[in-house]
Amino acid sequence: MPKHTNQKFNPIDSILKKFSPIILDGALATELEKQGFDLDDPLWSARVLMENPDAIAKIHADYFRKGADVAITSSYQATIEGFAQRGIRKEKAIELIKKTVLLARGARDEVWKEIKKTNRPKPLVAASVGPYGAYLADGSEYKGNYKISDVELKKFHRPRLEALIEAGADLLALETIPSLQEAKVLISLLEEFPETSAWLSFTLKDGKSISDGASLQECASAVHNRQQVAAIGVNCAPISDASAAVEEFYKYTNKPIIVYPNSGERYNPETKTWCGSTDGSFETQSEVWFKNGARIIGGCCRTSPEHIESLYRKWRG
Repeated sequence: MPKHTNQKFNPIDSILKKFSPIILDGALATELEKQGFDLDDPLWSARVLMENPDAIAKIHADYFRKGADVAITSSYQATIEGFAQRGIRKEKAIELIKKTVLLARGARDEVWKEIKKTNRPKPLVAASVGPYGAYLADGSEYKGNYKISDVELKKFHRPRLEALIEAGADLLALETIPSLQEAKVLISLLEEFPETSAWLSFTLKDGKSISDGASLQECASAVHNRQQVAAIGVNCAPISDASAAVEEFYKYTNKPIIVYPNSGERYNPETKTWCGSTDGSFETQSEVWFKNGARIIGGCCRTSPEHIESLYRKWRG
């Protein structure tokens, strides 16, 4: 595989030169639910952002202390349109979206003062940009059948990208993307912010295609010459499908591959419940992912600080 192109706005490549794999954090919502927060709400974790932001900051700090190199902000479901449905005006919504970055940065800086270990980089803050389907809160992020135009998607995503970048995120996490259409729209929007990089991660239909049926080869082709896309991969998928997708992506891209699957259980978007069991330890699974090309590894739904600690022990301990 050719070497990755390094750009000044791409913090992923600079870290990978010394530390590989990069270790992401795990689930935020899972930890909030453990603390008793009710997330059965269209705003999901963004509801806690309004009501108890300190709880979010604490979880970020917990992940950093367990060894995460990257925190993903609580902006996944924080959108101007979503807040508007609660009667929150645009100016306040933008303030809340920016706050997700400030909370993660504050937690990072606090923990970094405590540790400053030489076997890990200074952690990054990746601003979560969830899909349009997350705002719909109807499971569309696992289908991608929005029936919406490119123009409408750009109008939806642009203000949040701008707010997250202005707040000082190190990069963007374009995550849980179910459709190639939406991926292309987001990639196009990045050009409006030329000093910003992002990773792009998809939800899956199976190990060779994303939720809307587009092949992983098509997805890799869409970012081939896009230098602002720092990594490509998969998140919020069962471990078995995610593992297969890592192998598939490696055939078609020279970009770093990112993988942060769920714990192993499967989510039913219609009943909003989880079923099944975990698929073995993340520590063991990460060896397979790394062997097959993954260079950025973490956890999504139903994972915990303990999962991330196991990754840290494996790769940095």
